Amino acid sequence: MSAAVRNNLLLPSALAALGTLELVARSAVEGFFHGLHRSRRFGFSQEFAEYRAYAEGDDPRHVDWNVYARTDRTYIRRYEGETNTRLLVALDASASMGYGSGPVTKLRYAQFLAAALGYMATQQHDPVGLMVFDRQLRSWLPPSSRAGSLGALLHALDAVQPGESTDIQTALQPLAGHYSQRGLVALISDLYCDPEALTRAVRPLAQRGHDVMVFQVLDRQEMQPDWTESVMLQDLESGEQREVSPDYLSKVYPARLQAHLESLRAAVAATGAQHTVVVTDERLDQALRRYLQLRQRRG
Repeated sequence: MSAAVRNNLLLPSALAALGTLELVARSAVEGFFHGLHRSRRFGFSQEFAEYRAYAEGDDPRHVDWNVYARTDRTYIRRYEGETNTRLLVALDASASMGYGSGPVTKLRYAQFLAAALGYMATQQHDPVGLMVFDRQLRSWLPPSSRAGSLGALLHALDAVQPGESTDIQTALQPLAGHYSQRGLVALISDLYCDPEALTRAVRPLAQRGHDVMVFQVLDRQEMQPDWTESVMLQDLESGEQREVSPDYLSKVYPARLQAHLESLRAAVAATGAQHTVVVTDERLDQALRRYLQLRQRRG
């Protein structure tokens, strides 16, 4: 598979054309791992699960010298018994997630990402679960590694529709009780919330020993609006409308957006969790790489 074809497979517009989340997950993950390693089965065999950086004291017999020859970096192969962990995807399905200026809405991109993470986890025999929320917990699928768990996850994801307003603190509050065993939590949201509420939502999970990765999903028009005339914008959650001028969008909005993103990053960092922004017209590489980096640090 050429690099161009592999890169195209990771474009949200290409993934949207595949039809089913199962095809999306498999195509995205296999295309992503093709870029990391020549073997089509990197990360997916019955024994071999993933790589981590070499550390003093590691058995040199587990060094992948082919990777070293290509990258000048030393990695150790990790095996199934060493890497098993629980993954819970917490998916924001509030009304604002239904926005999309292109072929893929924020919610659909979030579903692609959640499906890819679930596929990676189940291929490594890790239990994976799902919670869907808006201002409250809407659905709960306990982490499982049983046969059929991936199908159940994808079915639940595909059924998600944009709901009501966001109350991330209230919605995630029951999670600490539901999800008592330590594991990974992938929170996927546009984070239309107050930074302090985000801190209060994530901190109980971190205090229970969970590793939390916050994926903030935004549309390109939210990041870089290109309207050249005044527009009337409506808040999808409150219904409030406001007329916005091009001058405001070009001079005031970028600074306010950056300040909000910095506040969210600080709120997440204060809990010991990690935060990354993904945009709905970008390939899934960035989000999947950050997830693997979190797994490596956890190991």
